[in-house]
Amino acid sequence: MGARNPGLCDICKPAARIAILLFILLILNCNSAFSQDDLNVIRGKWLIYNNAPDFLYLHLARQASDLLKKRADAVSAISSREGWMERQSFIRRELNDIIGPFPEKTPLNARIIRVIDKKHYRIEHIVFESQPGFYVTSSLFVPSGIKKGTRAPAIIYCSGHSEEGYRSAVYMHVILNLVSKGFVVFAFDPVGQGERLEYFDPQTGKSKAGGPTNEHSYPGAQAFISGSSQAYYMIWDGIRAVDYLISRKEVDPSRIGITGRSGGGTQSAYIAAYDDRIYAAAPENYITNYTRLLQTIGPQDAEQNLFNLIARGLDHPDLLIVRAPKPTLMITTSSDMFSIQGAMETEREVSEVYRIFEKSGNFKRIEDDAGHASTRKNREAMYAFFMNNLSNPGDASDKDFEIPSPEELKVTPTGQISTSYRTQTVFLLNRKRSEKENEMLQKRRDMPDELSATAVNSAERLSGYIMPSVVEDPVFTGRIVRNGYVVEKYFVRGEGNYVIPFLLFKPDNEGKRYLIYLHASGKSKEASEGGEIERFVKKGFTVIAPDLPGTGELQPDNFRGDAYFDGVSHNIWYASMLIGRSITGVQAGDVARFILLIKKRNRDATITGFARGALSPVLLHAAAFTKSFSSVILIEPFCSYRSIVMNRFYNHSYIPSSVPGALTGYDLPDLAASLAPARLIIAGIKDGSGKTDDVDGIIDATEIIRTSYNLKNAADQLTLLPEKSDEEVYELSAGLK
Repeated sequence: MGARNPGLCDICKPAARIAILLFILLILNCNSAFSQDDLNVIRGKWLIYNNAPDFLYLHLARQASDLLKKRADAVSAISSREGWMERQSFIRRELNDIIGPFPEKTPLNARIIRVIDKKHYRIEHIVFESQPGFYVTSSLFVPSGIKKGTRAPAIIYCSGHSEEGYRSAVYMHVILNLVSKGFVVFAFDPVGQGERLEYFDPQTGKSKAGGPTNEHSYPGAQAFISGSSQAYYMIWDGIRAVDYLISRKEVDPSRIGITGRSGGGTQSAYIAAYDDRIYAAAPENYITNYTRLLQTIGPQDAEQNLFNLIARGLDHPDLLIVRAPKPTLMITTSSDMFSIQGAMETEREVSEVYRIFEKSGNFKRIEDDAGHASTRKNREAMYAFFMNNLSNPGDASDKDFEIPSPEELKVTPTGQISTSYRTQTVFLLNRKRSEKENEMLQKRRDMPDELSATAVNSAERLSGYIMPSVVEDPVFTGRIVRNGYVVEKYFVRGEGNYVIPFLLFKPDNEGKRYLIYLHASGKSKEASEGGEIERFVKKGFTVIAPDLPGTGELQPDNFRGDAYFDGVSHNIWYASMLIGRSITGVQAGDVARFILLIKKRNRDATITGFARGALSPVLLHAAAFTKSFSSVILIEPFCSYRSIVMNRFYNHSYIPSSVPGALTGYDLPDLAASLAPARLIIAGIKDGSGKTDDVDGIIDATEIIRTSYNLKNAADQLTLLPEKSDEEVYELSAGLK
């Protein structure tokens, strides 16, 4: 026989085998995906809840809307000069209470580092201390035409979110135009920008935190937890800039103006509201109102949010109303990211105040058709505004000038404060503040019984917790049968106009032991066969695993905002803070709702709470508020809010579970201590960075808890496991009653 020719099948056998294997893997992956999808309760299954990822933000925005409507009704009822003056007094009190008290004024220790002489002006590069050791880089632009013995009007220029600070070509164009018109201009770097990067990496020449908004929001979160804010430090820099400016012999202290665009618009609006020495203010591309802001882009980076502002009855217009009848110009663009509709509504409200003060000509809004940008029309309107109101007549036309070189605009020897001087930072200053708060807390901890009550009360107030009184019947959506138990899928109405999907794991021999299971990654993370939840079910627990707002099927994926770190949005957290609430407070209320649901199902039930990682504070709050858990298990929780504040680089996943202002009244160990004599198991405790480096912080936290349990003769009810030991936890849980 001749040689056999290889047939098609022989040639394709290896490829066929691979294809079959790939097909089998595809089927298995599909089955796995379908299995995972089977644990979804509403996503992709209920059209009416297709916006589930937005539930949390929409809930907070609706509450803000109610508060803003209440404010609008109060403002619309004012019709007299006396009424508006009373409103102004109210605004001042609230603003000072929200931000303040500011520190005492200390010597500025201003130093002129060098002088750059240009043809028609000179630049004096200056470093001053707004607080001791807190250096501010700045430049004073002085026109050459100022006659000896005379004083010129001056403008403070606030930079928007540019990495270069005021050295940006867009901002320098405005500065040089103002100088050419006879104004002294004082520009300073906002903290986190220009030569004041607080997370500067000398090796890369960049910020470790990211861009300017991240430089603000990174320490801003820590400031909020301490009861302060990023705005506090930035406004104070501006106030001290005024102090320096009026000390100059060239400057007329009665003719001070302020302007800035975008983030500079924020600063100029705030500083002008707080400092009466500023006569004329022209914030650009910022002022809108919170109703439209929340409907459009949402709350922005940390310094743009004042602590509990909306809850205190304030809104953007109040920043301008408090100045009336001093000259104010709103500079806006029709396609700005800050809603033009909100700007128009603010204009109508503020115009009425100026009309009643009989100074209608002192307030105006200018608008051009552009995006979030500087336009010639708006610049010329701003020049004319300052020239008219600061008694400096001349040509208001916008002109081009040669911008000084980067070397000419450099203030410090190295180009960064952090490498030129031993400087304080917002992080360090806020840490000092936190230490003082902790000293006060520590004094109360010496009286454990008193602290237990006050800490829980403070936590309820600061977190914005709302105790549910009733719970609606859940909606059943399906069942999965497994070996020894079934998984039932439900959703139930939450605190607001949203639903909470949850899984109910029922052992075949269901008893009275229930466990509420919280996982930051959602209810499905450990819900598969052989997963952690199953292990509890096989120990006799009926387990409820919900997706609390912000987790699992309700994980936000539409609104991220400009303070987005490692997959975590600070911006939604800011939204909760603006209305005097917290994400933790909302979530704790929903956990309490499941307690009601369990009691409705079985009035004799004993309830254990179980939480992993970032959701541990939610369970702690719910347990402290309700006193309904016989046992609480926390796996790899972070030890305290204080540890977040004390660590320069913290774990961002902990921020949504943090309560703004918490350290003014309590900390997490105080809530854990209040649970005694209930069973408490804590395993693998972490610090605020998600590691175990902050040994002192972890020890301090555990000692607070241990002391309380010892004083209540409940030491045997407390188990602190330094390492995460799942097997030990499961064995301990098997004996829980």
